[in-house]
Amino acid sequence: MPHLALNGGVPTRTKPFVKWPRLRTEQLNALQAAWESGVWGIRSPHVADFEKRFAEFQHAKYGLASANGTVGLWVALKACGVKAGDEVIIPPYTFIATASAVLMANAVPVFVDIDPNTYNLDATQLEAAITARTAAIMPVHIAGQPADLDAVLAIAARHNLPVIEDAAQAHGSEWRGRRVGAIGNVGVFSFQSSKNMCAGEGGAIVSNSKEIIDRCFSYNNCGRLPEGAWYEHRVLGSNHRMTAWSAAILLSQFATIADDMHLRDHNADYLDQRLCELPGIRPLIVHPGVTRHSRHLYIFRYDAEAFDNLPREKFLAALQAEGIPAYKGYTPLYREKMFALDPREYPWIEDRNYSELVLPVCEKACDEEAVWLAQNILLGTESDLEDLVHAIAKIQKHAHELLPSNVVTVVELGIEETTADSQL
Repeated sequence: MPHLALNGGVPTRTKPFVKWPRLRTEQLNALQAAWESGVWGIRSPHVADFEKRFAEFQHAKYGLASANGTVGLWVALKACGVKAGDEVIIPPYTFIATASAVLMANAVPVFVDIDPNTYNLDATQLEAAITARTAAIMPVHIAGQPADLDAVLAIAARHNLPVIEDAAQAHGSEWRGRRVGAIGNVGVFSFQSSKNMCAGEGGAIVSNSKEIIDRCFSYNNCGRLPEGAWYEHRVLGSNHRMTAWSAAILLSQFATIADDMHLRDHNADYLDQRLCELPGIRPLIVHPGVTRHSRHLYIFRYDAEAFDNLPREKFLAALQAEGIPAYKGYTPLYREKMFALDPREYPWIEDRNYSELVLPVCEKACDEEAVWLAQNILLGTESDLEDLVHAIAKIQKHAHELLPSNVVTVVELGIEETTADSQL
């Protein structure tokens, strides 16, 4: 009689986890108010109110709403002076938008490996990647954990480089008591469906520099100036504005985000403690400079040796069969087919061969080690989290059932592996 659900045994859990986004009456009321305003786009008071409140929420002086996080990154790059042929340093362990925004700015992504304990950009390798063509550094606060901003900002200052924070996953995250985004020169957030604040789509740019936010306004608003004439266009921008609908939905979430953050904090701490009791399971370490981790993702590291050398992919399939939605997460960005670029279309990177790049920490995380849990799992109860712990312990105890001589294929059971695309 098999014990593991992947082989036909009884699954640990059949009850679904908390759904995200959570539907609340306040959201419907906010949409009604936006509709009744009759101003759904340009000059919407809901957008203006959201920009002000989100900037305050992130401890920034200025905020600018955008259509999504990807275009927000492009806007920030252009506002910081990145030009064709410039280099921008980024980590390889992030969503594709971090790199595609650089390419869309006609610049060159330069990848620096990640820290094995946090999966954020490894600041000890940063300075070696700086060249005469480097125009910006763009650390990513992966999963909601701030990158090592002390080190990044110190290196940037020595080389007179702007720091653009990719804070797409870091709503409410703090570095030494300050919320991220405006600690560097400018920061960008996303409100895509899976994010801890979500509007289906949407983005925001924050900064403490009026000069930078005014330039962002121009690139975000068809090249217009904040105080200029309507048909006056100074730079090659586009329409990347947020609608009143997205702003209204986001405004309604300021009433609940603090409670959500506290619950994620509590459950993440509980899960850290419980998972550390299991051999071969290691949660990522929180850097001592981090005073708030938004927990957009909960990531732990899997060691196959503690599971009879069961490959990570088989462990994930087994965990999903037990009723736990866990995923492997990213591929190193430089392996994406997007980077097999035609130099006739992208002449500024014709001297780059990303297929030859090897960044061992990132590759180990992507190929062998990382296991993702979405933030909604942290909005449940301790009983929900115990199901996760019990499922892992069950797989560990019966891992031999999944070894080649004993395995039943996933296809035979009709189980399809889900991707993590919905988390990006």
